[in-house]
Amino acid sequence: MMVERKIFEGIMNKIRKNESLKAFLILSPSIFWLGLFFVLPLFIVLIYSFGTRGEFSGVRLTFTLTNYIRFFDPLFLRTLVRSLGVGLMVTAICLLLGYPLSYYIAIHAGKWKNTLLVLVIIPFWTNYLIRIFTWILILRTEGILNTFLLYMNVISEPLNILHTMSAVLIGISYDYLPFMILPLYASIEKLDLSLLEAAQDLGASKLKSFLKVTLPLTMPGIVAGSLLVFIPTIGEFVTPTLLGGARVRMIGNVIENMFLVARDWAFGSAAGIILMITVLLAVLVYFRFSGVSEE
Repeated sequence: MMVERKIFEGIMNKIRKNESLKAFLILSPSIFWLGLFFVLPLFIVLIYSFGTRGEFSGVRLTFTLTNYIRFFDPLFLRTLVRSLGVGLMVTAICLLLGYPLSYYIAIHAGKWKNTLLVLVIIPFWTNYLIRIFTWILILRTEGILNTFLLYMNVISEPLNILHTMSAVLIGISYDYLPFMILPLYASIEKLDLSLLEAAQDLGASKLKSFLKVTLPLTMPGIVAGSLLVFIPTIGEFVTPTLLGGARVRMIGNVIENMFLVARDWAFGSAAGIILMITVLLAVLVYFRFSGVSEE
């Protein structure tokens, strides 16, 4: 027993002296989790992307670039470009709506600050599909919005909003707006208001103070919020299906169709890899021109 105890104490002393080994042991659960549920599935998708479709379903493990070449068909490229455009528009909408609200909550809300933050995250307490179906009830021809506008004599006939790009933008923007508000709030709350007072004392207008002081200092929040909105928006497929119907197809719908309907897992995997690379390049470009270091 004494020998085993000494061996154990010797091992523990070596671990304490070796900082890199200690760090590895501390991080090993996280490394195992990421490797099993992130790296391994991504590696499998990468292998599948070079294969070919099986006779009935599945993938034949061969090495071919046919799936990647096929993706450059104008039909799929237009879908990818449309997805990027939707991602940019949703990010811009969330930023325009989220920044003033975040600023008000952080600076002017006072004792109502926590209450307003709870109201921002309340939508997460409800299932995502329920919220989307609620938007269908609001936007359809006989829905709440058209009924109200007709009652108020604002319009003479119902608006066709459902199953259009406008409906998709409304639904996705509504869903991801909290992801923009919360990082912006965290960034604005750290703002030193004395800097704004100093800028105004030196003759700067409120607009100039905002552009020269507030905006640069809150840029980390803008970047974080923009990435949290832009990245998942590009891969959306549920909201375009329910609110856009067959008229609005995004790259997420193509990947879903390839895996669940066409059973072409190889091409679906290639489309997923191309989407991931596109998002990575878009993020790098954003970091490059936003003036924020990647570190």
